Amino acid sequence: MITQLVDAMVSLTSLMEEESERLVRTPYMRELGEIADAKLRLAGRIEAEIARLKREHLDDWLDTLEPEAREALSEASRALRDASVVNARIISRQIELSSEMMAAIAAEAQRLTGSRSTTYSACGGLTGIDAPAPISVNARL
Repeated sequence: MITQLVDAMVSLTSLMEEESERLVRTPYMRELGEIADAKLRLAGRIEAEIARLKREHLDDWLDTLEPEAREALSEASRALRDASVVNARIISRQIELSSEMMAAIAAEAQRLTGSRSTTYSACGGLTGIDAPAPISVNARL
């Protein structure tokens, strides 16, 4: 009855652990988009399976589980939670590093291009505007 749910949870856990290990080793992975798509598909499968169980067995499907099935579901849930926490931390850090890197690149480009402009106002004051330097990122596919 819950075999498909547990299988999807185990697959998602495995995928997150693999992604986390690879992101720790190198910040750039070509297949990051594919991994994200696979994670979304597996999460959707888990949601669909839970919805099916609720629909077929109302809200008491957890209470009707055999002890072995309940233990398998509990173990899969704990493993998925643990993998999700680690994965979220690593991905969050990657996003922070990327943002910091882009900010540093933008600051250096602005410094090099001197894109600061000054405008004389009607009251005699000068106002400076720091226009952002144009940045383009070449990505290899």
